[in-house]
Amino acid sequence: MDSIEDVSTRTEPATKSTADLIRDVTELVPRLVQEEFALAKSELTDKGKHAGAGVGLFGGGGLFAFFGVAVLIAAAVLGLAEAVPAWASALIVAAVLLLIAGALALVGRSQVRQAVPPVPALAVDSTKQDVQAVKESARR
Repeated sequence: MDSIEDVSTRTEPATKSTADLIRDVTELVPRLVQEEFALAKSELTDKGKHAGAGVGLFGGGGLFAFFGVAVLIAAAVLGLAEAVPAWASALIVAAVLLLIAGALALVGRSQVRQAVPPVPALAVDSTKQDVQAVKESARR
């Protein structure tokens, strides 16, 4: 298969007829598009591999962070057990954790309510205005 350079340098463009130039363009453009797609596919495959590895490493870091927090919670229970009975310290730490979870759930719920409905209202309004402007200009 000829490369793009091979086809375009067979003869000088100044000496080619219009038909020859059009034929060259019809040969070169599809080939150029194919080569660009191949390059894009190769680049995306490489980036996908790096992204997959990154996501896996983030997941591993998150898992270790989860266990670290669990150990800190256990340490809080054991530390509080020095002042009160062990069962009471476990209840106190559990109550604090449930309060934090409830607060986070409420904040999360308010964030979700702001996102619903998932329709880009501003973009829809802008599009309606654009359509109206086109209709008005077509009437003139």
